[in-house]
Amino acid sequence: MTHPPVCNYEGSDYQQSFWEQGGREYEDRAEAIALKRMLPKAGSLMLELGAGAGRNTPRYAGFERIVVLDYSTTQLAQAQERLGRSEKYIYVAADVYRLPFRDRLFDSATMIRVLHHMADAPKALAQVRNILQPGGVFILEFANKLNIKAILRYLLGRQAWSPFTLEPVEFVELNFDFHPKAVRQWLGSLGFSVEKTLTVSHFRLGLLKRLIPAKILAALDGLFQPTGALWQFTPSVFVKAKVDGDQSTGEIPVNVLQFFKCPDCGEKNLVEKESHLFCPNCQAKWQARDGIYDFRESIK
Repeated sequence: MTHPPVCNYEGSDYQQSFWEQGGREYEDRAEAIALKRMLPKAGSLMLELGAGAGRNTPRYAGFERIVVLDYSTTQLAQAQERLGRSEKYIYVAADVYRLPFRDRLFDSATMIRVLHHMADAPKALAQVRNILQPGGVFILEFANKLNIKAILRYLLGRQAWSPFTLEPVEFVELNFDFHPKAVRQWLGSLGFSVEKTLTVSHFRLGLLKRLIPAKILAALDGLFQPTGALWQFTPSVFVKAKVDGDQSTGEIPVNVLQFFKCPDCGEKNLVEKESHLFCPNCQAKWQARDGIYDFRESIK
């Protein structure tokens, strides 16, 4: 079975070059405000999809345990350095299109600055739906093709693609913008109900970021974020969706091994070995090393 291509940050200094040294303090603060507005105050088990080096992970402090997932083991190692090793954090390297978790495991999940790398966004969202409990909360951020800059460029004839059509646009390889209506339709078809929409990064202009301190700019952004309930014209949009159905009362497994299934065949009863997890059904071996469970490709 073929799967869509994956954007791999292996070996990247993304956290340092983009966030810490890339003049993104305003965006980081604005996203923190949006997350605070959407996050449940507490929970049992959170899945952070595309966690990178753990930039947002401390913001999920109300959850008892957090699965920190990324495709890049380099990013996960950086997250370990930031967050430490404890029972609270479970580090997993995996492909979003083939998540290695049992169905209905998590009570919440986040996907921030990840969907824009998805060549098949509905397929990725379907995977998230499968691992969430009934009543589970999903916080999704996506890059918005219907932003003011794209609209102006299109109307002035400086951009070929239309921001008003529903199909995604790939402006750079494996970098996609999405129409808000299309995202809502995908979520609805999967059994999600959208509860809240926030527009974020209203002031993502180099000149403004140079003239106005990031703390003030983010506070102003926070004032405008609730207008997302009416319209979405910012480059970034946050959506809080909930899985249809009553909140699950099932207990979260204590043993981490019971979180997983084999991404190749779906077998739930993986066997823990010294350096890997073994699938008794298809004989696949999934590496477990340096505190990271690696489900990207089975080892021989």
